[in-house]
Amino acid sequence: MKTRFSEDVIPLTDLKINPGRVVKHATDVRRPVLLTSRGRGVAVVQSVRDYETAEEGRAFMRAVVFGLADIEAGRELTLGQAKARLGLK
Repeated sequence: MKTRFSEDVIPLTDLKINPGRVVKHATDVRRPVLLTSRGRGVAVVQSVRDYETAEEGRAFMRAVVFGLADIEAGRELTLGQAKARLGLK
């Protein structure tokens, strides 16, 4: 999902003129579109599906990092302890 600067960098005025085309492009190519104003990036347009997928990936990675930090700090449970805590047999 690498940005293609020749296709995915669009001036903000293009969004103002034809927002449907910009959204369709982001949805069709499944890459975020970088909006620029005076040559500087100001915003990103991304399909909802791609945003949700990316957000799920970030949430998973945060959980992994927190889990590894818990292990390093000695905050871990055996499977039996976890089941007991959750009321599982």
